[in-house]
Parts: sequence; structure tokens; C-alpha cells
Amino acid sequence: MAEQTSSTIVIDAPPSVVMAVIADFPAYPQWATGMKSVEVVTPGAAGERAREVRFVLDVAPIKDEYTLAYEWHGDREVTWTLAEGGILRALDGSYVLRDQGDGSTEVTYSLSLEVTIPLIGMLRRKGEKILIDTALKGLKKRVEALG
Repeated sequence: MAEQTSSTIVIDAPPSVVMAVIADFPAYPQWATGMKSVEVVTPGAAGERAREVRFVLDVAPIKDEYTLAYEWHGDREVTWTLAEGGILRALDGSYVLRDQGDGSTEVTYSLSLEVTIPLIGMLRRKGEKILIDTALKGLKKRVEALG
């Protein structure tokens, strides 16, 4: 796996609530910047979360359709890898949730992406950082608005 970029935020909600929002893929276009549509391709078995999800993304300069394969570890962690993409060659990431013990959750989002067009490492990491920070801020706003 390529070098990862990560960032952390504290959300005023317990891990179960945060993970429920992360797992609610059909709602992503309502709060995740650039998500035009999100469709669960392979649902989990009864009571389990989605295994594969297809995304249509339009965030300049990246416009792509791709499918991610997910692995869930309770309300502690979710990881994903790119199953299928257009300009994306790799998109590996994770959300790691840590209960702060006061009703809040520390969320660390890590991401590594590779695209088929050449990008200087510094520009790729800057793009990853923007995606991560935007996603974390959107997640925090969505979770706290529900509470």
C-alpha cells in the first residue's frame, strides 16, 4: 500500500452513532462533498453492514465512478480498498473510532489514493489531505446535527 495521509477530529457523539452515519451510504450525497450518488452493491448478511458500495464522485479535478470493498470491525474501525475504478488505481482507507469516555468519539481517517494520471507525491498528499479534512468536517456536522 502507498503512503497514507491521515487526520483526526473529535465528534460529540458515541462511537455507535458515528459508525451508524458512516455505514449509512445512501445518505452520503446529503453531507459528503462531491458525492453525486452512492449505491450499496453487495449488502452484508442479515444485520451486517455493506460489503461493496459504488460511488459517483465529482470533486474537481477528480470525476470518477468507483466501487469500494469494506471490512467492518464493530463500532471501532472500518477499512476499505478499491474494488473497481476509472481514473482511480487505488483508494485504500479507514476510519478508526476511539471512545473518549465522555460521550464523544475521536475519529481518525486515513487515506491512500493513486490515480492513473501522473501526480507528484506532494500534490497527491495535498489532495488526500483535502479529501480527508472535508470528509471529517462533513461527518462531524452530520452526526452532531442528528444528536
